[in-house]
Amino acid sequence: MVRLFNHWFPSNAVLHVAFDSALLFITFLLAAAWLTHGTPGIELLLPSAILFAVTTAALNTIIGVYQRNPYRTGMQTVARVMLSLLLSLPLAYGILYVLQRNESHQEALKVAAIGALGVLALVRGYVTHWGRTPMFVRRVLVLGTGAEALAVGRSLNQFGPSMSVVGFYPASNPGEVSRADVAGDKVFASSLPLAETVRRHDIDDLIVAVRERRGGVLPLNDLLQCKLSGVRVLDLSSYYERALGQVRLDALHASWLIFGEGFRQGFVRTTVKRLFDVVVSTAVFAVTLPIMIATVIAIALEDGYPVLYRQPRIGQAGRVFDVIKFRSMRRNAEDDGKPRWASSNDDRVTRVGRIIRKLRIDELPQLINVLRGDMSLVGPRPERPFFVDRLTREVPFYAARHSVKPGVTGWAQVRYHYGSSVDDSVQKLQYDLYYVKNHTLFLDLLVLVETIGVVVTGKGAQ
Repeated sequence: MVRLFNHWFPSNAVLHVAFDSALLFITFLLAAAWLTHGTPGIELLLPSAILFAVTTAALNTIIGVYQRNPYRTGMQTVARVMLSLLLSLPLAYGILYVLQRNESHQEALKVAAIGALGVLALVRGYVTHWGRTPMFVRRVLVLGTGAEALAVGRSLNQFGPSMSVVGFYPASNPGEVSRADVAGDKVFASSLPLAETVRRHDIDDLIVAVRERRGGVLPLNDLLQCKLSGVRVLDLSSYYERALGQVRLDALHASWLIFGEGFRQGFVRTTVKRLFDVVVSTAVFAVTLPIMIATVIAIALEDGYPVLYRQPRIGQAGRVFDVIKFRSMRRNAEDDGKPRWASSNDDRVTRVGRIIRKLRIDELPQLINVLRGDMSLVGPRPERPFFVDRLTREVPFYAARHSVKPGVTGWAQVRYHYGSSVDDSVQKLQYDLYYVKNHTLFLDLLVLVETIGVVVTGKGAQ
């Protein structure tokens, strides 16, 4: 994992982005030099080549080309690569039009861009799906054999071959019977000291998957030896935070939240976030105004007025405010007075409502909430008071998400599907806690970029 501005990225994903940028840059320059017979000079092509390579790699990141998914089929990989090609071509042409005004070279440079994108598509399609061997493989040993260790082993499988689980080491004292939930053939014998097991099997990461640590359960001297020898030692909370972008409730201790890093608020961070919200919201509002006008007309024609929907939500520090959205349900959706979560294929949603939900257009009026200061562009989604009261009673640490302003989009929204139950709220809370703990302007930008990818690909739409 690579840490950048308080956020963790998979090492192989970072290397793939760098590799694709370099491949596009070199391929474009070579093709352009060959097709134009060396004119214009390389120095005149450098700005176009750099911008072309960086923006294309960024576009691939937005649409999820580099996201790890060992269950993605070959056809899904091809579809994602083709989408990348379709979006990259007009982007490349626009860059060449702006930076290369010499018309005699325009056609040749366009062909060079097409060639470079074609090479990238072939390489990326192979590497993403068929070329399964990653650039770097980290060998992992899990300390523990219980349910927590089993959960860690399953989560590590999401990384594919880049994380290799070498085995599990029992955490209990010698002579003490240990509960074993993992397969017995993967459990190392405790007769060999932990530090020696780590050395013999060339372990890179040691994950302590033990919830109860009292009574001498952990071999502290061995763990210290592993740490001093260069092995990365992680407890459950730190592992899930780095690997999955979650603060997992089933591995969470209040002391870890209190004494650990993060949860910075501060005047500077608050001021910068507010300025960012105002500037970006104003720009987005201006750009999307024609779409909003068309939406108003479509809603009015199908189901009449009102076209906007106001609903009480809980904001920062528990303050109640009215969230503003385009109405996507029929007017009598909750005439019985019983609050209900929206669900997939909800029969209360109108035809226009299904379209604007899928494209996230129904969320655009919340830009007004952002400009008013009730919300931020990025943050935990605001929930209704009825559900907040229930979730606060049933879910530990739920109130922590109200320490920051709620957002139009959020880390949980781009990482988890649409929630419609208490269990879904628990899963999303784990992402919300990660955001509250690690939020920076960089993470806000990352969430906004991934939100664009969600809209483009339709992932998680209801």
